[in-house]
Amino acid sequence: MNRTLSSLMAASSLLAAAPAMSGDLLQWQSNSLTYLYGKNFAVNPENQQTFTYEHADGWKYGDNFVFLDYISYNGKKDGSLGNASTYGEISPRLSLGKIFDQKFQLGPITDVLLATTYEFGEGDVESYLIGPGFDLKVPGFDYFQLNFYKRYTDGHRAGYGAWQITPVWSYTIPVGKSDILIDGFMDWVVDNKQSNSKGDYHSNLHFNPQIKYDLGKALNLPDRQLYVGVEYDYWSNKYGINDTRSFDTDQNTASLLVKVFF
Repeated sequence: MNRTLSSLMAASSLLAAAPAMSGDLLQWQSNSLTYLYGKNFAVNPENQQTFTYEHADGWKYGDNFVFLDYISYNGKKDGSLGNASTYGEISPRLSLGKIFDQKFQLGPITDVLLATTYEFGEGDVESYLIGPGFDLKVPGFDYFQLNFYKRYTDGHRAGYGAWQITPVWSYTIPVGKSDILIDGFMDWVVDNKQSNSKGDYHSNLHFNPQIKYDLGKALNLPDRQLYVGVEYDYWSNKYGINDTRSFDTDQNTASLLVKVFF
């Protein structure tokens, strides 16, 4: 990997850990555990259970998002991963507005950031992403982020230097005495035409929203503690593998979910 990029990622990872080490820098944080059960997945075994830990925070100079998935294939073996696998991402962003104590606003843009992501897990999945990020004020949304990444992959996959566009959003709809929360992300790897002797890494689109009912609020528990709902998962050319008649890599499925914040 490029040494400059490696240094930037290392610095961002250290900054991501700073709020945990320096409580006075931490502005807010959120932690949750999610259980998902779904069928009809592509590439991997079709029935899956997933346990996900998520952490998000805002701090003096930016924000961070981290998640780790443990995916069980319900007793079936994946060809290369066995009965289960793990996958995670660490996504620190540095805010120009916070660092320079200035407003970086233009139209719907409320802040400009340096966005980075480290993807890791079992198999040939390790990647480093870096590029500009934007916080947007979109009417009705709790938040809306738009990040543009240059992807740098380790291992044998082609696609070194492909571009990825990632919007992230949250939208709350009041329903009776509670709320429905619609949030999620989309990863769109665009215009990748690179290949190598090991094969191609194709352009792909991963659209992954969750629709959740705030059951905790309905039961008069503290707000945003217990949610139930569904997660929709659409992924064309999953993992960058080209969809063909002989090998279906277009994923289109949904999972039941339970999510607890703590």
